Amino acid sequence: MGTPANGSDAAAVDAAVRVLEALSKGFSGGVAARFWTGRTWQVGPPAAFTMVLKHAGAARAMFWPFDRVGLGESYVFDDFDVEGDVIAFVGWLRHLVGVMNGLSLPAKLRTLSLLVKLPKQRNPRDVSKIGRPRSGDQSNDADRRGISIHYDRPGDFYRLFLGPTMVYTCAYFRTPTDTLDDAQRQKLDHVCRKLRLRPGQRLLDVGCGWGGLLRHAVQHYGVTGVGVTLAGEQAEWALKANRDAGLADRISIEFCHYRDMKYDAEFDAVSSIGMTEEVGNRNLPTYMRAVGRALKPGGVYLHHAVNLRPHTPFPRWTAFARKYVFPNGDLQTLPFVVGEAARAGLEARDVENIREHYTRTLHAWVRNLEANRDAVVRITDEATYRIYRLYMAGAGMGFDAGTYQLNQVLFVKPTADGTAGLPPTRDDWYAGGAG
Repeated sequence: MGTPANGSDAAAVDAAVRVLEALSKGFSGGVAARFWTGRTWQVGPPAAFTMVLKHAGAARAMFWPFDRVGLGESYVFDDFDVEGDVIAFVGWLRHLVGVMNGLSLPAKLRTLSLLVKLPKQRNPRDVSKIGRPRSGDQSNDADRRGISIHYDRPGDFYRLFLGPTMVYTCAYFRTPTDTLDDAQRQKLDHVCRKLRLRPGQRLLDVGCGWGGLLRHAVQHYGVTGVGVTLAGEQAEWALKANRDAGLADRISIEFCHYRDMKYDAEFDAVSSIGMTEEVGNRNLPTYMRAVGRALKPGGVYLHHAVNLRPHTPFPRWTAFARKYVFPNGDLQTLPFVVGEAARAGLEARDVENIREHYTRTLHAWVRNLEANRDAVVRITDEATYRIYRLYMAGAGMGFDAGTYQLNQVLFVKPTADGTAGLPPTRDDWYAGGAG
């Protein structure tokens, strides 16, 4: 039941309820809240989530000013909590953005008048410990700092929500009953098939993560591999995993920046799986030239990346992830990617958008994270748990809405006489299992 409310508490709860009612108008799902006094409130059908407001100023801290990161920070710093289904909560946030954008000036003023009646109170925010300053210059040093901030965490932390495959990119679900691990192995095989890998070939994986694609390609397709990464923790994990799998003599891991790669027509195939989101628009031409140099004539390149839907400004929820997760993250559009690859001498041969697969992947990661909350907090801290829970749920909303795309683009580097050397159809991609 909570402690009995005094007059000021009761008035603050009443004001918060009126704010939530105004912001929930027109939402098709249920919305529930529990206040610091113990009072509860709900509107609509039975709610899948409950917002738990921790103090009298919580609603004001959440919604005023309604900027790009304020509500997320209120959650991270425990002005409020989300019990139950955070994905359903993010669905309400999507509705909320539409409401706030569509409110008339008088309606906005009425909502503001309710918020300013609440205490100007919020929990302390020590952003210096968890905020990720955005440099904007995307120099080599800035790239290293940005990558280190996100990826140089203990591998055991990532394993808690990625699962045993340790693949931190979109999975590929063939059936409604596929598990996340099944789908990640299917994605690795899908990439290898698109590259048409054969025994004896050499594969370069730029931004190789924990090395899962290289190990799959070596074990199932008989290639030798080189991985490039800027994340020290990932490199150490990959090296150990390669040794444990008995593949250390067939896979090498290079700790270097893509600008520092010295490869000259050495590889039959190059892959980049979820890496160029860190490259940025300004540096994508340099990156594509590096890939083109590394490929042999007739070689192929698989570019797997999150793209922003053309003519779409960065959505509000992206600002939170850019501040707290990916400080140097920068999404390109598909036309820009294809154009810069063409200028680097690469010819686009196939495009597949699998954004719905990423929605499902992110939802699986969120559920794994929640199931392992205590271990996540023990390895990192409560704020990190909340950041990842909210960012992954929000990203799923972006893919579901089509704001984010997940494109796999296959490029070829034609020979001097223009020959691509590829089969005339895609039939071989979908015949049978792993090689």
